Amino acid sequence: MFRQIGAPEILVLLGVVLLLFGGKKLPELARGSGRALRIFKSEVKSLSDDDDPDNKTEALEAAEADKKPEQG
Repeated sequence: MFRQIGAPEILVLLGVVLLLFGGKKLPELARGSGRALRIFKSEVKSLSDDDDPDNKTEALEAAEADKKPEQG
């Protein structure tokens, strides 16, 4: 029932997008999409870093070291 998207389908989609948004808006749309994807990627990475137990223990150790009064 479903088949893979081929070259003709991609060309039709690009033509429809060009007709809807126009040639001047396409670079702005691509730039905005790239920024959104970059932000999303960094947020997902930070979430996975927060879940990493090694990073949690390192952060806790660093926080405890900052709390201890300096001896000397």
